[in-house]
Amino acid sequence: MSKGEAPLGLTIMEKLIGFFIMLIGIIIFYVTYTNISSIGSHPIIFLVAGLILIGLGIVMLTAKTE
Repeated sequence: MSKGEAPLGLTIMEKLIGFFIMLIGIIIFYVTYTNISSIGSHPIIFLVAGLILIGLGIVMLTAKTE
């Protein structure tokens, strides 16, 4: 089978979902960081979750769809 390009809709949706995942991660990280004293115990869980989502979003934005 010959390699063809990925459908345009698939490429656009992959980048869009990656952007939204990164945006959610940024929001989680920002809200947790600015309200770190009022969250109570274990705010590090939310900070790490935000960083993971940011990283996943960046990977999806930079990945090449085949």
